[in-house]
Amino acid sequence: MTTLYVSHPASFDHEVPEGHPERPARMRAIERALEDERFACLVRTSAPRAEVELATLVHPRDYVDALVAAVPKHGMVGIDADTILSAGSLEATLRAIGGATHALDAIMAGECRNAFVAMRPPGHHAERTRAMGFCLFNHAAIAARYAQEKHGAERVALVDWDVHHGNGSQDIFWDDGSVLYCSTHQMPLYPGSGAASERGEKDTIVNVPLRPNDDGEVFREAFETGILTRLESFRPDVIVISAGFDAHRLDPLANLRLEAEDFGWATRRLMDVAERCAGGRIVSVLEGGYSLEGLAKSVAAHVDALMGR
Repeated sequence: MTTLYVSHPASFDHEVPEGHPERPARMRAIERALEDERFACLVRTSAPRAEVELATLVHPRDYVDALVAAVPKHGMVGIDADTILSAGSLEATLRAIGGATHALDAIMAGECRNAFVAMRPPGHHAERTRAMGFCLFNHAAIAARYAQEKHGAERVALVDWDVHHGNGSQDIFWDDGSVLYCSTHQMPLYPGSGAASERGEKDTIVNVPLRPNDDGEVFREAFETGILTRLESFRPDVIVISAGFDAHRLDPLANLRLEAEDFGWATRRLMDVAERCAGGRIVSVLEGGYSLEGLAKSVAAHVDALMGR
């Protein structure tokens, strides 16, 4: 059994203004990191283009249609101060959805052990009816629902270790007892949600906020006691990771002090749970990470772990 790596050049065509942190250089940093010879046995594939209808698994049709209609033929338009639509944005985000759902198909068919989908823009801030925080459609949430709708998974866990709380995923699954959403994140920080008291209508929202300057030791303790214990009791059929790497100590948008190996450790711990509960099935979807050095090192540690190292 192998690890699948899914990406596509369309990620470079989602343009942002000069100086924007969520920039195409992020993808180049990941590609360079995964060119190392130790990743030679990664199974690499291009993300297929999803049909727009897949976005309606978690977003209302009116929202999807309005976002598609807003994509400019040339140049860029701002949805808000941080969230940009360019001429290449729709292709990029549909390839991100297609990559995530293709990875689900592959692991559910037993063709690979697990998968990492490296596409941009990220998705976990996209709420049911609102694009925000660099995000247009919520790819990880779509993957979770796709696992249920296409493959009959009864329980899906969505684990989010991005330094910013995944308000979009929480919004989408707030009243859904079949999806367990778990998040570690810095608080206070954008977008302002993610208090431990936010537990959802069915007690399937698990927020474990961290404080500025918390390090890997604090993160590991919080992850172990706050998230892994809930995952064990939930017993998911598949785990989707919202894999943001902006909790790394070098990241310019936050103040946690994680090292690359902390993400490797968290990956291995999720793999342990997946082996016991979910047949080892994990799909990891790239979210944030804005220090190119921190992103490259963290992705390498994450993929090392997925490959069983």
